[in-house]
Formats: sequence, C-alpha cells, structure tokens
Amino acid sequence: MHHHVAHQTASTDEPPAEQQALQHIGHDGHSGPDDNLKHQGGTGMDHGHMNHADMDHSQMKHGAGHGDHDHGAMIADFLRRFWICLILSVPVVAFSMMFQELVGYQLEVPYREPLVVVLASVIYIYGGWPFLTGMIGELRTRQPGMMTLVAVAITAAYAYSVSVSFGWLRGMDFFWELASLIDIMLLGHYLEMKSVAGASRSLELIIQMLPADAHKVSGEKITDVKVDTLNIDDIVLIRPGERVPTDGEVVEGDSAINESMLTGESVPIQKGPRDSVIAGAVNGEGALRVRVTHKGEDSYLNKVVRMVEEAQNGKSQTQTLADRAAGWLTLVSLSVGLLTLFAWLIAGKEVSFAVERMVTVMVTACPHALGVAIPLVVAISTAISAQKGLLIRNRTAFEEARKITAMVFDKTGTLTEGEFGVNRIRVLVPDMDEATFLSAVAALEQPSQHPIAQGIVREAKKRDLDLPAISDFQSITGKGVSATVSGRRVLVVSPGYLKENGIEQPEDAFGSGAETVVFVLFDDQMAGYVALADKIREDSKEAVQRLQQSGIKVYMATGDNQKVADAVAKELGLDGVFAEVLPDQKVTIVKDLQAQSGPTGRQFVAMTGDGVNDAPALAQANVGIAVGSGTDVAAETADIILVNSRPTDITNLVEFGRATYQKMIQNLFWATGYNIVAIPLAAGVLYPNFVLSPAIGAVLMSASTVIVALNAQLLKRKG
Repeated sequence: MHHHVAHQTASTDEPPAEQQALQHIGHDGHSGPDDNLKHQGGTGMDHGHMNHADMDHSQMKHGAGHGDHDHGAMIADFLRRFWICLILSVPVVAFSMMFQELVGYQLEVPYREPLVVVLASVIYIYGGWPFLTGMIGELRTRQPGMMTLVAVAITAAYAYSVSVSFGWLRGMDFFWELASLIDIMLLGHYLEMKSVAGASRSLELIIQMLPADAHKVSGEKITDVKVDTLNIDDIVLIRPGERVPTDGEVVEGDSAINESMLTGESVPIQKGPRDSVIAGAVNGEGALRVRVTHKGEDSYLNKVVRMVEEAQNGKSQTQTLADRAAGWLTLVSLSVGLLTLFAWLIAGKEVSFAVERMVTVMVTACPHALGVAIPLVVAISTAISAQKGLLIRNRTAFEEARKITAMVFDKTGTLTEGEFGVNRIRVLVPDMDEATFLSAVAALEQPSQHPIAQGIVREAKKRDLDLPAISDFQSITGKGVSATVSGRRVLVVSPGYLKENGIEQPEDAFGSGAETVVFVLFDDQMAGYVALADKIREDSKEAVQRLQQSGIKVYMATGDNQKVADAVAKELGLDGVFAEVLPDQKVTIVKDLQAQSGPTGRQFVAMTGDGVNDAPALAQANVGIAVGSGTDVAAETADIILVNSRPTDITNLVEFGRATYQKMIQNLFWATGYNIVAIPLAAGVLYPNFVLSPAIGAVLMSASTVIVALNAQLLKRKG
C-alpha cells in the first residue's frame, strides 16, 4: 500500500498526508480482498491476513470519514476495552467456585450464578469483539490466523461455561479463566500495537520538522505565506536559526546549515550562492535568500519518506517466511486443540477438563509474536537507516548484506574526495600560452558535472581567465568531450581514448602515481595535458580495513589510469584493482567476480558507485549501493542509497544489515520457540503432575510478543 504524499506543509488546520501516511509505517500492508471489510465496533482492526502487523490499514484510508480515527484511536480503543474488562473481571474471579477453592475462602451472594453469567457475557462480547470481527475477516479471505484462534478459544470456553451454568452440561464453569484470558489478550495486543506505532514515530518526527510557513520575497516586500503555496523560482528568506521551508538554491548570503536529521551528517555544511539546501535543515548564523527548486511532493524529504514507506511495505524474504510459519502454526494449533479434546474425552475425562485443555492449547499456540516479529524489526531498521543517511529501497538486498563476500568500489568521489585540484599543465603547441590553453579546456569542461571537469573550471576561475565561446558541444561517453573553439575542433579526453585511437601519450604525462591526467587534442593533434590530483578520503582506510576484517574482499574499479589506481590501492591496502575501465565495463567486472567461487560457494558481490554512470553495474551486483547522490535520491537502479559519500557508511550498512538479520532470526526463535514446550504442557502431557491453565497459556503467549517487541527495540542500540 503506497500512500502518496500530498503536501509538504505541516499546516495547523489538517494533518498533512505524510503524517497520516506515516501512521502506517512499520506494517506490512497487504492490500487484499479484506480491504473492503468494514468493521463495526470501532476497533478498525482486521486481521484478515496472517501477518499481525496488518491491523487493518484498509480501514484507515484517509478522508474516508476516519480522519484522525487512525492508529492512535485503535490503540486507545484496545486499552479502553482492557480496563473495562479488567474491572468486570474482578467480581467474576472473586465469585468463581474454582478460584475460591484455590485460594481457600468462601463468598456466597444471592443470584451469584446469573450475575457471573451476565458479567462474563459482557466481557466475552465487548472484550472479545476485536477478535470475533477479526476472525470473520480472516475467514472471508480464507486465511485463518491468530484472530481465528483467539476467537475459537474464547467462544469454546464461553459456550461451555454457559452450558454448565444452565445445567445443560455437568462440570465446572471456567468463566474466570475466560475473563482473565480476554484481559491478557487485550493487554498483549495493546502493548504490541504500541511498539509497532513507536517504531514508525521516528519518520513522523522528520515530517514534523517541515515548517508550515515561509518568508516570501517579492521585490522589497517580505510576506509570510503557507509553504504549499510556493512555486518554483519563488525567492524565500531564511533567517538565522530557522528551518529551511523548501528545497532550493542559495541566491544570496552565506551560512552553515545543519542537515543531520536528513543525511546523518553531524557537521554543519557551509552554504553560499549556487549551493543547494534541503527542506527541513536548520539554518545557522547567517540569513539566506533561496530560490525554490522543488515543490512539496518532489522535495528530497518527501522522496525519502516515500522510499522508506515502500521499503517498509516491501516484503522481505524473512517476512514471507514468518507469514508461512504463522499459517502453519495456526493449522497446527487448531488441529492439536481438537485432537487434545477428543483424546481426553476418549480417555474418559469429564467434558470440562477436555474443553479446558483444548482452549489452553489454542491460546498458547497463538502465533501472535510471529506476526509482529519481522515487521517491527523492518520498521525500526528502515527508520534508523533513513536518519543515518542510508535509504533502503530493496529490503531483501539489505538483509542479504550479510552474505557479501566481495565489494567493488568506484574510486572517484567514493574512496577519494572527488575534489580535483590542478597540479600541472603542459602545453605542447609552440605558439600557445598556458592561459589560452587552459581557457579553451575550461570552456569545454564548463557544461560538465564531472569532478575532473569542475576541477579544471575552478582553476580557470582562480586565474580570472575569460572563457571563449564554444559550439557543437558533444560528450564522448566515459572518454571525454569535444567542441569547436575559435574555429578549431578541440577534444579533452582520457588515456583510454588515446589508446583506442592509437595516439601516442606524451612521455612525461604521468609524474606522481596519484595524478589523473586528461589530454587535449586540437584538430586531432596532441596539444598538451592537464594533470589533476584527487585526495583519498580520511575514512576510506578505516572502511576498507573493517570490511576486510569481516571477511569481505575489497576491489576498486576506476576509469583512471593504472598508475593512479595502483597508488590508491596501495595506500588503502585493497585486494584488487581494475583501472581504465569505462562505466559499461564495470558490469563485466561484477559478472566476473560473481562467477568466481568464494568461501561459501559463488561470490556475493556488492557494487558501490554513483547512481548515474554506474547504473548497469549497480543493477548487475547482488547488492547495488549508490553513493554521493546527495539530494538526488532518484538513483533508480540501486538497492540502497547513501546520502553521504562516506566509505564508513558502507561498512556501517553491512554491519547494520547483519545486525538486522540476526534480530529477525532471534525474533522468529522467540516467537515460535516457546510453543515447543508450551503446547505439550497445554495439551496435558504431564497430567496429573502439572497442567497449564488457559490464563497462564495466555500470559506465555503475550510474554513472547512483548519479548519480541523489546528485542526489536534493541536494534536502536546498533544504529
């Protein structure tokens, strides 16, 4: 279920669509035939599917008269039912003959029997209502699940006890067990829903960071307007300490901006004219005037929210496994329950004992914890990741990060800063000075976003050079650019282009190992070259070492020459290096690595690159990680997007992926493990030495759900 995000504003008159949409994060939304089920009784709960995290989102469609009657109201409804049933349970338990015998007191009141029947009936109908309607929903979709189990158990207990009270059957009623059972079920449900809702809060908080108003500048006048009325190219003023109301580009002013809640980058970033800013970031000391570049739904933050929502709704393999397990457990508990009933009746025990055993088995085996085991971990891990600048687009790829055996890094901007500085310029044409040469090269490189091109343009600006006009500009994919400058055809190309076209490289082109060199041809004649250097990032070494310590081989693929590649590889201690490769050749590198056998069969390869030119390789890799896309979260082919280009983020991602998977497995164990012991005890295998009562069975079931919820919360520590 994808709730499309409507407005960016958190205006006061109505909660924006995102806030409503985010109420659902952390639930695996299936939309199925149960989507059109309308519930009575206001619980809005439909367990039409196995997965407990569903909690009918079909009922919470926005604007369908439900407005705020959403998650919060459902949670409150369960709590209210719990308290009312708990109060009604006190007399039911106190008047119970069985309980009186147990505790050793006597309490006789007139009309005790009918009074207990009336109170128990209220508890059964009012407290059991969410379970009974849930069962109808599940049966309509032919997917009996937890609601069916609970409903069958409480109905059997209720029907049997009423029959005993009216004298139709001989035996002891167990109204007090029924009452305590319903109380515990309601409480367990309430706790579980609360923890699921808590997991999705972190993203709601991000959305609430968006200001509702902006200071719009028109000429000399500054007016306060609602953010959603802004149009592209409007100018807004952001005063010191205010939040940026919309994605935009600084046109005037200088200030440090804190984007930590968006990108996980804790250090404020200095912004000046032509720098982009993200809605929701906090402005520092200076005032900025910003031109609006994206409207509401296209803003970076909304894209992130939409992506996180899709990731949390996306089925991961582990969730499918949990759903299947819950389905089987439901069948097992229903059949073992009936089997227990018949076994005890055949063994000659009284009906009350046999029914109590059946009810206990069904309640104990209820796979509630299974329904919440995976969605909770998914909700928490996706939200933590988004706040740390990791956007997960493909759940399965994220969980499979634990299998990675080989990591291929793109060099420029990932392992290195991607900020090129010009080291040397060499002109090989006799009648040309360095300034003319550099201005021609810079004129060609100006339209390009490539880090090398930007480095050359920066150098020309530093020298205050006038750039000549160019025409017929063409980009030669992965190899360079060409254009006509003052009537001459000029090419700025990579060493690979020279090699392909059989042009000789000047001998002294490559001085130090870590330089990147581009060659300049005038009318197909070698005219000179520019040598640039790119610094290795501070945390690259740590990232590479941590990956290697966890048993992952680290490779680098770069379009740069072999000398630069070897120098970087040596400094970082890489396991292998591929130099002078074009973007389309990176696919082959990934394929070749995948074909090699690793320690556990085939290599499981992750590719890290910028989402634009490494797209085919990112798609080919088992896990594709796009980096440095900054505010451009539209890296379509990547499974995971890193908002910052920090190499340690990639290491954190792998480690966090492993931690997430471990939590899922632990939760599956906690959710099902107790059944192995509890179901036989509930069926009465140790009778007469030990018999598990229905209430204790319900406590065990609820406890396993709470353990699973708490265990999932522990993931925050890992984050």
